[in-house]
Amino acid sequence: IDGSHLPYEENVALTKKVCDYAHQYDVTVEGELGVLAGVEDEVSSDHHTYTDPEEVIDFATRTGVDSLAISIGTSHGAYKFKPEQCTRDANGRLVPPPLAFNVLDAVMEKLPSFPIVLHGSSSVPQEYVEEINEYGGKLPDAIGIPEEELRKAAKSAVCKINIDSDSRLAMTAAVRKVLATKLAEFDPRKYLGPARDEMEKLYKHKIVAVLGSNGKAE
Repeated sequence: IDGSHLPYEENVALTKKVCDYAHQYDVTVEGELGVLAGVEDEVSSDHHTYTDPEEVIDFATRTGVDSLAISIGTSHGAYKFKPEQCTRDANGRLVPPPLAFNVLDAVMEKLPSFPIVLHGSSSVPQEYVEEINEYGGKLPDAIGIPEEELRKAAKSAVCKINIDSDSRLAMTAAVRKVLATKLAEFDPRKYLGPARDEMEKLYKHKIVAVLGSNGKAE
């Protein structure tokens, strides 16, 4: 339940209401504290507000949440940072600002061993962005969270990292390539099949090389 767009006390009340109901049926609840920039479903913001570590004990205790999504500089969508927020490398590519690991560390100090979640953490792989643009798309200056920072986060109390935009980019790139290079193709199986394969490739890479969750389901 995302009440992060609400005033603090309203967020607490809404999250507690959901927890009280869900826990009757052994359903776990993830709350959210701190605001992420970008758009997700009906919730949007043009700026982010870091989670205040001083609030997390009160929030977790009063609501009864099972995990907590925090804001440390991640953002929803494929445009996580404006160009002016970034620097550029030797090849002219945007380099995003680093995540606020000091906030994550402070939260973990306040809530030892508590499950932490990061939303808006897609890396926006540049190979997909370039392929989309090559085959008729328009994603200028799309930039995400570096995978090495996500790997660092995954080694901490962070137990879930949301990467939805990456799968959208992988699928869109594959579909665009087929439709642009095989103009007579009209069978959805012929362009959705490669898209599915590309998404599978992406997920395997994330599980093994980024999230460190390979083999954890055994």
